[in-house]
Amino acid sequence: MKIFSIAVEMKQEVKQSVAAMSAHLLKVRHHLHARPELSFQEKETAAYLSNLLTEWGISHKNNVGGYGIVGLIEGKNPAKKTIALRADMDALALTEQNHLPYKSLNSGVMHACGHDVHMTCLLGTVKILNDLKNNFEGTVKFIFQPAEEELPGGALQMIKEGVLENPKPDAIFAQHVFPELQAGQVGFKTGKYMASSDELSLFVKGKGGHAAIPEKRDNTVLAAAQVLLSLENVLTKNKPADLLSVLAFGRFIADGTYNIIPSGVQLRGTFRTFDESWREQAHRLIKKTADKIALEYGVSCEVTIRKGYPVLVNDEKLTQNAREAAIEFLGKENVKGLEIRMTVEDFARYGQIIPACFYRLGTGNRAKGITANLHTSTFDVDEKSIATGTGLMVWMALKNLSI
Repeated sequence: MKIFSIAVEMKQEVKQSVAAMSAHLLKVRHHLHARPELSFQEKETAAYLSNLLTEWGISHKNNVGGYGIVGLIEGKNPAKKTIALRADMDALALTEQNHLPYKSLNSGVMHACGHDVHMTCLLGTVKILNDLKNNFEGTVKFIFQPAEEELPGGALQMIKEGVLENPKPDAIFAQHVFPELQAGQVGFKTGKYMASSDELSLFVKGKGGHAAIPEKRDNTVLAAAQVLLSLENVLTKNKPADLLSVLAFGRFIADGTYNIIPSGVQLRGTFRTFDESWREQAHRLIKKTADKIALEYGVSCEVTIRKGYPVLVNDEKLTQNAREAAIEFLGKENVKGLEIRMTVEDFARYGQIIPACFYRLGTGNRAKGITANLHTSTFDVDEKSIATGTGLMVWMALKNLSI
């Protein structure tokens, strides 16, 4: 069979293939949505994906970096070029409030971040590319990655186990659902797109005691409050101009009562930014400031900083090419620009090693009332987006391999 030119002929072939699979892909999404599993626990999810791939005659390797799956679709001249496509697998610890025939069957666990959609689109993409493998040159590596939602993240372990080797991809792509865009639309941002993130744990310790006898106890609560306020002031004062940065604390536990000052106070928060130099400087300032305030109050403050995901950077040339492919496939009116975001994504790990493109798949539908945000108990998608996500991923793979 001749190799297609990447033109109208191929585009129509892709759209027809997606249309033929649409009903099956909806069933896949419903199955996955109803059976969510938490990070590092995706055993049944992986088994389901593996069974489908085996049924389609697509060879793959299981249990990579946990319950991850990796495989290759080799076209003509497979050594010419390799690109990778990645979807995440895990769900969140939320109780679903939607009233859907495919709502979560696993108590307290929900696909509230759309990873069920990501897996479904990649499955459809893999199936179509496998059917077309005699019509393109190069290799597509597909990656189903566990544990995106929880540190240290599944990407890191998969990389350690060689997911970016044998063969090493020339580029990697991933898409993520985005309710702020309407179904049928997609969004792109070149350069820095999502922040780094670090988890902060502080524990102020001193002598607890009766509130009415201050000479016999420390004021741990006031010290902890001063640490919190001082950290905000110090980081704001020292932050480089025009650099986005967030310090926020969501946990402050002083487990005393009306007249009992506790011996310990716990604070937990997050620090996020877009610059690695400032990130390291901020870590030092956090520890220095906490120590200074603790000394002033005659207490101690243990500071633990758990370094999280790096800044997500979309390769400029790769992302611009992907955007142009999206315009070609979906129409210019359906391809939007994106703003920088303080949210995080462990796909950033791949981008530290090879050129990466992380783009957004519109899943909202205001007319149908599908507007709930990610990570909420009522999140759902307009399932029209599955055909868009599948078709575009196939098209971008083919376009990139042809360059």
